[in-house]
Amino acid sequence: MTRTSVLVSAALFTAGAAAAQAEPLKIRADYVASPEKSAAILPAAAASGANVLRHYGKSYTLEITQMAGGGVILTALAAHQTDLSGFTPQMLVLAEVQAKLDVTIIGQQLSDGVPGNARTFWWVRGAEIQKIEDLRGKTIAINARGANPDAALRMTMNKNGMADGKDYQIVELRFPAMLPSLLEKKVDAAILIPPFYLPAEKNPALKPLFAVDDVFGPNETISLAVRADYLAKNRAVLVDVLEDTMRFRRWITDPKTRPAALKVVSEATKLPVEALDGWVYTAKDYYVAPDAMVDVQRLQQNVIDMHRLGIAPATIDVKPHVDMSLAREAAARLTGN
Repeated sequence: MTRTSVLVSAALFTAGAAAAQAEPLKIRADYVASPEKSAAILPAAAASGANVLRHYGKSYTLEITQMAGGGVILTALAAHQTDLSGFTPQMLVLAEVQAKLDVTIIGQQLSDGVPGNARTFWWVRGAEIQKIEDLRGKTIAINARGANPDAALRMTMNKNGMADGKDYQIVELRFPAMLPSLLEKKVDAAILIPPFYLPAEKNPALKPLFAVDDVFGPNETISLAVRADYLAKNRAVLVDVLEDTMRFRRWITDPKTRPAALKVVSEATKLPVEALDGWVYTAKDYYVAPDAMVDVQRLQQNVIDMHRLGIAPATIDVKPHVDMSLAREAAARLTGN
């Protein structure tokens, strides 16, 4: 091989390596419900042509999977089948204590029970169920074992002298199936998240009985979590994801751009725009932090309460598992933009 051919080969190798390095990182992300408040909304926003996101398709892309709830999500993250997950406080404890998984929370997705915003209630048929004690022997719907609703339900029922499987039965249903199952008398109580509680409010046969925040107070319902090794390797790209997430949150809450953003949410959720405008990203919805900052004190209290009431196997110090430096860096980029 001549010196010239060696130089050409080296140049081609270097160019190929640079091109490979420039390929956007494919991040596998999950969500349970409310795709508009999770990373699941970003591909739709990028495809809209609105030029809201600065980094999607450049430094990263997302592969989205909908999952039933906490247990499945934790298993997938531990098995390296997903990269960016929505974590409840209970899942954070289980990740450290049982799965021995080093997880870091990098941002807030949504918080329940925050004053001035939506609360998550179990709804019942009012003519049949007047008080919590009336649920003895009944069937109660949750979305998944290991999720926040599961913990709140069992805490509430334990406090009222009822044990899961002995005094009442739990069934797992997808959130869209909750209200129809309650109306059709397939279950006796069902948890209704936004927007499914809105038609229930208009039905005089239904009433809210108790809420998740009756147990926890305001809670960091879903936080964005990654494995610590994944964070160490891909920190810069995850800052890009958080920046784009914040840009979307600005976009949908700005009255000038909200109509365009609602069209994106409509396509992602298969709900008409008119069914979204009255609640999504409003006071009728869960609290979504504009800067994606987690309330660490609130998260710690959630963990303490879960352990005190026998739902979580231990209490942990959450601070080593929360890194808000990525969100702060992302927010700083938006200053003046």
